[in-house]
Amino acid sequence: MTPKNTICLWFDKDAHEAASFYAATFPDSKVTAVHKAPGDYPGGKKGDVLTVEFTVVGIPCLGLNGGPEFRHNEAFSFQIATDTQAETDRYWNAIVGNGGQESACGWCKDRWGLSWQITPRALTDGLAAGGAEAQRTFAAMMTMGKIDIAAIEAARRG
Repeated sequence: MTPKNTICLWFDKDAHEAASFYAATFPDSKVTAVHKAPGDYPGGKKGDVLTVEFTVVGIPCLGLNGGPEFRHNEAFSFQIATDTQAETDRYWNAIVGNGGQESACGWCKDRWGLSWQITPRALTDGLAAGGAEAQRTFAAMMTMGKIDIAAIEAARRG
């Protein structure tokens, strides 16, 4: 069944490789279809992979191999909620360790330039607490690349 809403992500030529990486990295993620171009197009030739249907943590996506004209940026990201430091480390290390790049406050980019927020629930809970607890949580987060749950929990307690 075709979903009513699908996120379309533009890739140069690596949509299938990216979708396969996401499927291997995140739960409830899979590649569901690969479609080849029926003719030449500006970003490729007949028979090249044109689109890839996949899910990322249950979210339906379509990878489009459209060529180098458009690049990913931080205006779009996937936010992945984590429950433990081990889970946070696993996702962060998979993205950064596969040619990605670290950023600040739980953000990183994969090797295709797509931004990810690896966000422990302890962080979102601390920010949602309001008042001084949220301020301490926020201040601690602002010093981090990958989120350190123990440091966030310590900041929440004051």
